[in-house]
Amino acid sequence: TGVDLPRRVDTVYLGGGTPSLLAPELVARLFASLRAEFDLTPEAEITVECAPGQIADETLAALVAAGVNRVSLGVQSFIDREAAVSGRLHGRAVVLDDLQRLRGVGIRNVSVDLIAGLAGQTFQTWEESLDVLVSCGVPHASVYMLEVDEDSRLGREMLAGGGRYHAGLVPNDDAIARMYSIAIEKLGATGNGTGLAQYEISNFCRRGFASRHNLRYWQRRPYLGLGLDASSMLRESAGAGRVLRSTTTSELKDYMMGAALVETTWLTAEQQHEEAWFLGLRLNAGVEVAALRREFGAETVAPALETVARLVEDGLVVFANGTVRLTPRRQ
Repeated sequence: TGVDLPRRVDTVYLGGGTPSLLAPELVARLFASLRAEFDLTPEAEITVECAPGQIADETLAALVAAGVNRVSLGVQSFIDREAAVSGRLHGRAVVLDDLQRLRGVGIRNVSVDLIAGLAGQTFQTWEESLDVLVSCGVPHASVYMLEVDEDSRLGREMLAGGGRYHAGLVPNDDAIARMYSIAIEKLGATGNGTGLAQYEISNFCRRGFASRHNLRYWQRRPYLGLGLDASSMLRESAGAGRVLRSTTTSELKDYMMGAALVETTWLTAEQQHEEAWFLGLRLNAGVEVAALRREFGAETVAPALETVARLVEDGLVVFANGTVRLTPRRQ
């Protein structure tokens, strides 16, 4: 395809779905194949997504043997009734037990996902979930705001005004936005270096525990996606500066028949410049204008800076020390 596919790999991420349900022998085969095709660096970050209460002892042992050193737990809520309404099969006690088991086998780099806006969620229960998260001592957390998606049962019901899946109990947008603001304040407030500072729109961590894999996405560094509905971003090997973005099919039958790619796009310099802005602004570190000028040229960046000036006047971004960052203000 004319793209540069380096063999040396420093991050691996297994997910979404629930790969922790794989049989131990399949876990071993998967990582053996990965190591046969690529050179994993000794310090590589290797993450697996797990559902609380669904990590068998044998599978956990296989993950450790395969070199997994980071786990992302899809908790969503530490309030049992909220977790149940959102279709989760676990409660708080199960999550706490899984955290203890993970630490017991040496996996201390654990991320916990929470969702603001679940059916029946209140400011009180949201703060309780945040308190439990902090008390767990995990070094990383992801906080997402509920999204209405017509492909989900809850989303279809909310759009149709039904009542079967408790759509009427979902907090309104303003309440969800306030919950998000509370999370930023509460997670970062813990002292003694144990607070989870926001480093990206939805992600929080202790110093040194940012997701190295996800940073590749936001910093526009190459990555290869394998499997159903997987995305890749690779750079042209000829050095012409183009970037290839591709996505595989989400249909298992098509994938097994070899019709994997459903979308392949070569990005122009203008498209890459646009991505540099909207991906870079996700990060609290912001976008360094001098770096953009070096990569794309001052002429390409100039119109964007005119837009930045207007956004500064509106209080939506700040431009200081050569870097553009988002502000907390919502339009």
